[in-house]
Amino acid sequence: MIETYTLIIIVITAVVTIAAFNSEELMGKLILYPRYMDSPAEYYRFLTSGFIHADWMHLFFNMYAFFIFGKLVETVFAMWGKHDMYIVMYLAAIVVGSLPSFYKNRHNSYYRALGASGGVSAILFSFIYYSPWSLIYIWFIPCPAILAGVGYLVYSAYMSGKGRDNIGHDAHFWGAIVGLIFTFIYDPFHGQNFIMQLMNPHF
Repeated sequence: MIETYTLIIIVITAVVTIAAFNSEELMGKLILYPRYMDSPAEYYRFLTSGFIHADWMHLFFNMYAFFIFGKLVETVFAMWGKHDMYIVMYLAAIVVGSLPSFYKNRHNSYYRALGASGGVSAILFSFIYYSPWSLIYIWFIPCPAILAGVGYLVYSAYMSGKGRDNIGHDAHFWGAIVGLIFTFIYDPFHGQNFIMQLMNPHF
């Protein structure tokens, strides 16, 4: 089955998240906690925080989006002989997506972060790179993926600047950037197909 890594990641994430739901100690060890990360020995949290979620709804929506878009992205990576790079992209986006929040909150004892949003954003924007004019649904309203993606980036940057909620907008934004750059690097045509598709919209 082509979607091997997608399914493996979903299963691991679900198992670890459910275990953390039932253990405050485990949740505390895995969560991104910048104030506590003064030592490199704690940097593993950049990655482990992407495998835990705040509640069932958080877990469901992240993994559902990951499954829907990850199926196509993993298939294309596999067709190019870059199957292993698919999982590298996902994990790298989780780590990179956490860095801005980490630096902003190094001295904030109250800040915690968790969730796979950075990795899921990378997969979403890799999908947009491959199929920019595909229709995706936002609150049941169809929208071309490329337009939804641009709006998503603008919104994430704006809300990150305001900093008035507990959503990881930095992780969304930088995870998306990782997805775009990573896919461009490992696409053997290096953006030519993407540009050609942009110039020939279809719905």
